[in-house]
Amino acid sequence: MIAIIDYGMGNLRSVQKAFEKSGADALITHDPRMIKSADKLVLPGVGAMAPAMEKLRELGLVDGICSFVNSGKPFLGICLGFQLLFEKSFEGGTVPGLGLLEGTVERFTTGKVPHMGWNALQMTQKDCPLWNGLPENIYVYFCHSFFVKPGRPEVTSSSTDYGITFTSSVWEKNIFGVQFHPEKSQDIGLKILSNFMAIS
Repeated sequence: MIAIIDYGMGNLRSVQKAFEKSGADALITHDPRMIKSADKLVLPGVGAMAPAMEKLRELGLVDGICSFVNSGKPFLGICLGFQLLFEKSFEGGTVPGLGLLEGTVERFTTGKVPHMGWNALQMTQKDCPLWNGLPENIYVYFCHSFFVKPGRPEVTSSSTDYGITFTSSVWEKNIFGVQFHPEKSQDIGLKILSNFMAIS
């Protein structure tokens, strides 16, 4: 069972529907027991890091998320959920994140902000399980004003050009994160979610 974390900041139903279309049993929940017992965990999200972290703390989910990741079971962060994996964001001051990966979240200073629409991924970890069966040059859907800057560049599994070259996804052991929205990226996005479902 895939648990999709509900903390009031995400298009949860569209993420759930995308997983279900790929054949997954996906449950939307903020119950710590359900999160702990899940086979895989997904942290989606739209918005800013400060209210997101506040809501996760309010619901008592921070420790559960960190424990799940430390258990070695597959974890996927999407958009804001991807940014939350890192140590801190500079959105509205300095805001601490979950700190599961080293690095910061910073604002675009070039190009039109937000970065919205279709853009290409350049795969930098070609053996990343999310890319199984995909061509090297794929287009996915983005909507964000901030980007992640990993402390260790080797965790970057793809990069994207938007005035600068930024990290558009990461892979570190059982941790997967994507800045783009697979649930809005049509067949390519469904294939990425299907690949995540296949990870053991």
